[in-house]
Amino acid sequence: MYAQMIKSESTDDDPEKLAAFQARIDANEKIEPKDWMPQGYRKTLIRQIGQHAHSEIVGQLPEGNWITRAPTLERKAILLAKVQDEAGHGLYLYCAAETLGVTRDELTEMLNDGRMKYSSIFNYPTLTWADMGAVGWLVDGAAIMNQVPLQRTSFGPYSRAMIRVCKEESFHQRQGYDIMMRMAEGTPAQKRMAQDALNRFWQPALMMFGPSDKDSVHSAQSMAWKIKMNTNDELRQKFVDQTVPQAEYLGLTVPDDNLRWNEDTGHYEFSEPDWSEFFDVIQGNGPCNTDRLEARNAAWNDGAWVRDGMHAHAQKKQQTKVAAQ
Repeated sequence: MYAQMIKSESTDDDPEKLAAFQARIDANEKIEPKDWMPQGYRKTLIRQIGQHAHSEIVGQLPEGNWITRAPTLERKAILLAKVQDEAGHGLYLYCAAETLGVTRDELTEMLNDGRMKYSSIFNYPTLTWADMGAVGWLVDGAAIMNQVPLQRTSFGPYSRAMIRVCKEESFHQRQGYDIMMRMAEGTPAQKRMAQDALNRFWQPALMMFGPSDKDSVHSAQSMAWKIKMNTNDELRQKFVDQTVPQAEYLGLTVPDDNLRWNEDTGHYEFSEPDWSEFFDVIQGNGPCNTDRLEARNAAWNDGAWVRDGMHAHAQKKQQTKVAAQ
């Protein structure tokens, strides 16, 4: 369906329509699904919203791994609720993407066969309970930094989905920080575990914002269309400025020898992430890439009987309706 829709659209959009569309964007009007939009705008949104939805779904895997091993019943219940929230976020976003003419099945198939990506952060393992704190504090903290501006994005369904997602992500970030605080205030072994989690997740968290602006192939056009509201580097800087004081409050050390406060700029200076690692991970060579895609393909294949049953029921219902007419 999606491929046919894109193929049928003209590759040379009408200049007058393009100008009128950009005028609406510049006036901060919301673009709704039935409104005319350039082919590139539609394709960019499907790519971004699809990747966002996939990240929410795949993001359940490293956390779901710890539900049965959480240290207390309360922690189990909190983590279970968080994983359930992530599933809901994925569903909101798939619904938003579907308004653009792509089906949920198509999006899932594109994830499973590698045509669509998800956030690189979820290709790293969660080795200890402290990693649940680091994921909540750093990963969800970075997600919030990215997603709060998206409440003002130009596409209406995406913008509205972000309102609820951001509210729930703020709880997830607090939950993670609470775990890190308890670990940092605990025994020396627990504090070492918290520091180890920070050491391993710091760089991958910085990479969540995407490549440096000079290397980003999508940012300029996405900014012009107000699909994105800030550049990758702007968001990364804001994340560092906010997170370093939190680490200091915990008594933990950010693993960056070049980290320092610049009085003149009013920002922290920090080391550039290892972009060779980032691109290697998104090409499928991260520690958990294979495991994550195997899990998603297994879930898709195991659920085939449910989809078949629903399709058969819908067909039978339609046949019954036609026969009654």
